[in-house]
Amino acid sequence: MNKNQLSRRNFIEKSALLGAVGAVGISALSSCNSKSKVVDYKFPPLLDKAPDGKKLRAGLVGCGNRGTGAALNFLSAGNDLELIALADVFEDKVWDCRNKLKKQRVEVPEGNCFWGFDAYKSLLEVDLDIVILATPPHFRPEHFDACVQAKKHVFLEKPVCVDPVGARKIIATSKKAENMGLTVITGTQRRHQRDYNETYKQVASGAIGEFTAAKAWWLQSHVWFRTREEGWSDMEYMIRNWNNFCWLGGDHILDTHVHNIDIINWFLGKHPEQAIGFGARERRLTGDQYDFFSIDFEFGDGVFSHSMSRQIDGCANTLGERIMGTEGYTNCKNTVYNLDGSVKWRYEYPKNKDGRSTEVVKISPYVQEHIHLVTSIRTNTPVVEAERTAISTLTAIMGRTAAYTGQKVTWEDMLDSTMRLGPVKYEMGPVDMKFPVPVPGTQHKA
Repeated sequence: MNKNQLSRRNFIEKSALLGAVGAVGISALSSCNSKSKVVDYKFPPLLDKAPDGKKLRAGLVGCGNRGTGAALNFLSAGNDLELIALADVFEDKVWDCRNKLKKQRVEVPEGNCFWGFDAYKSLLEVDLDIVILATPPHFRPEHFDACVQAKKHVFLEKPVCVDPVGARKIIATSKKAENMGLTVITGTQRRHQRDYNETYKQVASGAIGEFTAAKAWWLQSHVWFRTREEGWSDMEYMIRNWNNFCWLGGDHILDTHVHNIDIINWFLGKHPEQAIGFGARERRLTGDQYDFFSIDFEFGDGVFSHSMSRQIDGCANTLGERIMGTEGYTNCKNTVYNLDGSVKWRYEYPKNKDGRSTEVVKISPYVQEHIHLVTSIRTNTPVVEAERTAISTLTAIMGRTAAYTGQKVTWEDMLDSTMRLGPVKYEMGPVDMKFPVPVPGTQHKA
């Protein structure tokens, strides 16, 4: 392996002519332009349970906590659903996932358990209908393409990539999936959450008038990190600590804040045209990522969205979205307000036996998205969500790039960029562990 392949010293300079994948991606991305109409949105079927039909067999690629949870969510979506294969880079992850599933009375055959960088290829040789992809996001574009080539339906966890090249590959593969009549549901569960959907309908019907401004935020404690154990190679350590390395996870503006960014894109009906912002690293102990971001996204027509995310212990935590309009504003989740702050409309949640609101939707959105997946397959109504999630992920990448470089970054910059993070070849062993944290601008002289 070339030890310089993972370096990000020239992060923003990796721009040149597009390759074949990029050329396909430009057409797809350009189709989501600033003239998009919110009324064109296709709502998911919000059923309590997927309809009965043919037995569907799924395999899981990525056996960590999120992958295990997604597998259980899939099994909860309806009847005659089976999980029959597991794959992960690490053998211990596979057996740990299998044991957790076994406690839930889900028995995965030992012969269908695979590990190693090519484990997903072995899984695709098993007779199955659906693949759940929940590895570190860096691997998502390659795995997604392999699944579609194998003619499998896919559940694609967010974020769907970590760089512009990956985003364009996701979109190109998405087009293939559409042409093949496959279904691809992504892990942007708020788009399958009943209160968000009903609030969107209110806004799309003109409840807040013309859009004037927006903001989105995800402020929380640092989620997790792994300390290196004896015997771990450089590559093994990074993958086990993937959430703290940009080439694997994309930084937390992608990992978590992409949900909020996706909501703003959804409600406004378009992606931003450009971004400027900043961020820094103050508290993290491992990896090369920032602790916070503050990004100003410009959507055109005088509309801006302030987007901020932070992962630092001991700070005030909150998350959400807000969109302002000429006739009111909304929190996007469950309430529309008049300009004076009074409530114009509020989503009605199910009630407890004592008549009080539960304040939660009837069906968990983590299960609802899998109900949509199964329903789409069994009713032969294919739906592919990969492109829109790639666009929201690329929006987050645009914001990240603006913060890392201190420069104004446009959507066209993202379309033209050949930035690809990570190695070309995957193998356990030594890697150049020098990952300088990006520092924007230039040092002033005394």
